[in-house]
Amino acid sequence: MDHREEQEFTEYFAAKRDSVRRTAYMLCGDWHRADDLAQTAFVALHRRWRKIRDRAATDAYLRKTLVRAVIDESRRPWRRERQSADLPDPPQDGDGLADRVATREELLAGLRQVPPKQRAVLVLRYFEGLDVPGVARVLGCSEGNVKSQTARGLAKLRDVLGEEVETHG
Repeated sequence: MDHREEQEFTEYFAAKRDSVRRTAYMLCGDWHRADDLAQTAFVALHRRWRKIRDRAATDAYLRKTLVRAVIDESRRPWRRERQSADLPDPPQDGDGLADRVATREELLAGLRQVPPKQRAVLVLRYFEGLDVPGVARVLGCSEGNVKSQTARGLAKLRDVLGEEVETHG
């Protein structure tokens, strides 16, 4: 890779690092694993950087690589162990911050109980804001599969949270 390409990659990495890490966290529920998964995705991207002709497709390639890494990792036997849900107590204050933090932590804990592919669909649809065809492209499956995985994932999340999960799309 020449100096110009290396500089382009460095700039892209700096711009995307935090959002990729947050997405990885939403997918796996653990900041340390999220760091590892984001690094895996960026290393794969770096290897292919010179071959990527359409820079507009870079985000899609990185997203696809990240999601596949999360799903692949979840299939490993040592990852099948139940993860502990040791969540910190939310801060106590008078402006509702504690309720918002508790709700967010409950949602993240609930997401960890949704199967990996369904979790990936939910994160891509409702966190990343992709439409059904976009999620299908990332996961390499049909739009019908995305719709059924979304329905199953939302049903599981509702069951886990014991409440109605609102969706917009």
